[in-house]
Amino acid sequence: MNVRSANISDVKAIHGLINAYAERDLMLFRSMDNIYTNLQTFLVVEDNGQVVGCCALEIIWSDLAEVKSLAVAEAHKGRGVGAMLVTKAVEQAKRLGLPKVFGLTLKPQFFEKLGFSIVDKSTLPMKVWSDCARCPKQQNCDETAVVKQIKNSQ
Repeated sequence: MNVRSANISDVKAIHGLINAYAERDLMLFRSMDNIYTNLQTFLVVEDNGQVVGCCALEIIWSDLAEVKSLAVAEAHKGRGVGAMLVTKAVEQAKRLGLPKVFGLTLKPQFFEKLGFSIVDKSTLPMKVWSDCARCPKQQNCDETAVVKQIKNSQ
C-alpha cells in the first residue's frame, strides 16, 4: 500500500468512498464536481491498483489546515490506511509551513493516537464560517474537534 496525491482517474473511487460514509450520516456528501474542483487537496492510498482510502488537506487560513473527507474502504479498515493518510496530510501541512492541523470527527480516539488533542469547536472560528455554516447538522453537531500542533523546522 502506498499514499500518493490523487489524480483524475481517482475521482470516482474517492466519490464512492466518501459518499458510502455520507449515506450512513458519518460524513458530509461531496459531489463529483466538488471533488474535481478540490482534487489537488486529496491524498489516496492505493493497494494493488485500487484506491482503498482518501482524505483531503484543506488550508483554512495562514495558520490552520483541516484534514477532511477521511474515508477507508470497509475491507481495509484496521490495516493502518487512515493513519497513513492523516500522517501524510500532517507532513504536507508541515512542508507548507502551517503550525496547526485540525479535524472534525466522530472518532476522536483515532486522532488522539496520532498526536491530536481534543479541543472545543469554538476555538476554531474560521471553520465555523466555512463548512459548518452550511452543514445540516449545524445545530446538533455530534463531531469532536481535534487539533495537532506542528513543530516546523523552518
